[in-house]
Amino acid sequence: MSNLAIHDLWGGYGDVTVLKGVTLEVQPGQVVALVGANGVGKSTLLRTISGLLRPFRGEIVFQGERIDHVPAHAVVERGFVQVPEGKQLFPQMTVEENLLVGSMCGRARTVRSETLAEVYALFPELAERKPQKAGSLSGGQQQMVAVGRALMAKPTILAMDEPSLGLAPVVVDRLFAVLQQIRSGGLTLLIIEQNVQQVLEMADWSYVMENGQIVLAGTGKDLLKNEHLQTHYLGV
Repeated sequence: MSNLAIHDLWGGYGDVTVLKGVTLEVQPGQVVALVGANGVGKSTLLRTISGLLRPFRGEIVFQGERIDHVPAHAVVERGFVQVPEGKQLFPQMTVEENLLVGSMCGRARTVRSETLAEVYALFPELAERKPQKAGSLSGGQQQMVAVGRALMAKPTILAMDEPSLGLAPVVVDRLFAVLQQIRSGGLTLLIIEQNVQQVLEMADWSYVMENGQIVLAGTGKDLLKNEHLQTHYLGV
C-alpha cells in the first residue's frame, strides 16, 4: 500500500483553478521528486495535501485514510509534515525553541528529548547555537532549523518545498547529504525542487508538473535522459 495516493485532484484559490486532475503516489521509503517551473502548482499541491487548502474535488489518501477534508493540524498528527518554502521560522525565538515547536503534536511529544538529540546529531551546527535567535542565523543554518523542526514532529512523510532556494552551492550539497542520511534511515521524502539535476539523481520516482498537471513520470535516472526535460529544465 502506498503511503500517499492522490487521485484526480483539482484545487486552487477561490475561483482560480491551479491543480487540474493531479494523480500521483508515494511509496514507503521512497524519495519522490516533484519538479516544474515556478507557478505551475507544486506548492499549491503541498498546501492542499497539508490541509491548508481545501481541494475542489478528488481524493487524497494517506496511509489508507482519506485526508482531503482533514484540518491541517490533524494531517500533521497523522504524519504528513511539511518544510515550507522560505523556512518560516520564529526569528525572535532561539534555535532550540523553534525546534521544540515541531514536537507539539501528540505523536512527537513523548519522544521529544530523543528526537532533539537526533536532530542535533544530524546538524551539529545547530547544537552549537541552541540559545541563539533563529533570525540571526545564516540562510543555510535557518534551513537546517526548518528541516529539524519538521523532523521533531516524527513524520511518516517529510515534504519539502524548495529546500535549496537561495542557498549557496556548498550549503546545498550539505543539505542534500543530510537528506541522503535521512533517507537511509527509512523516512519517506517528497521533495519539490528547482535544482532538477541534483534532486532527480537521488529520487526513486519523479513527477514533472506543468500547468497544474502531471505531464511526465518515471525514475529519476530515466527522467534525466528525457529529451523534453533536458530541453526545458536542464538547458541541454
